[in-house]
Amino acid sequence: MAEKILSCFIDESGDFGPYDFRSPYYYVAMVLHDQSEDISEKIGVMESRAANNGYPNHAIHTGPLIRRENVYINEQMEDRKHLFNILYFFTVQLPIHYFCAKVNKAECADDIQQTARLSRAITTELQAHLEYWSSFDKIIVYYDNGQTQLTRIITSVFNTLFLNVEMRRVRPVDYKLFQVADLICTLEMLSDKAEHNGFSKSETEFFGSIGRFKKDYYKKIVNKRL
Repeated sequence: MAEKILSCFIDESGDFGPYDFRSPYYYVAMVLHDQSEDISEKIGVMESRAANNGYPNHAIHTGPLIRRENVYINEQMEDRKHLFNILYFFTVQLPIHYFCAKVNKAECADDIQQTARLSRAITTELQAHLEYWSSFDKIIVYYDNGQTQLTRIITSVFNTLFLNVEMRRVRPVDYKLFQVADLICTLEMLSDKAEHNGFSKSETEFFGSIGRFKKDYYKKIVNKRL
């Protein structure tokens, strides 16, 4: 019988710096994919669409895409929305689950408290679905080691809870599901902003309104929560 393997792609939004009212939460999204579910055809379609939109071999970063930053600074709204939707509809069609742990930085006096709270938040999410995780022979965790503190947290938590874990460092451009984790972080952050502080000017321009964001984007994504 073939080994049953779960891929876990991790991305974060935020940092371990001081509290900033414009970015009050630190998010860690984990996208889960049973490797027995073949998604190669869907990946091929997504890559082809991104290439036709002028971005071959490109890792889509949704935050800068919405804000018209970095490599997207010269892109018009229509083109940025098209690229965003390529990743979004790819995600909606995938046989995946996800969860997103978060920490309110306003409640953390320093990096030590933030590390402790984030460790507990991730552990709680993992323990809530132990039966699911334990149904796999191996768990492969993919992260780009972008933040040293988070690398240490996920290495410690996963190896404490599971015996069958393999950690791999990745480049976002090489794994489409890592880009999906980036999208999940952005959508969860926007959902919190919609409920509390409201959208920024660039977010309102991109999605039209909070109501349209919830109806057209968030509603379908949240159905994939573990």
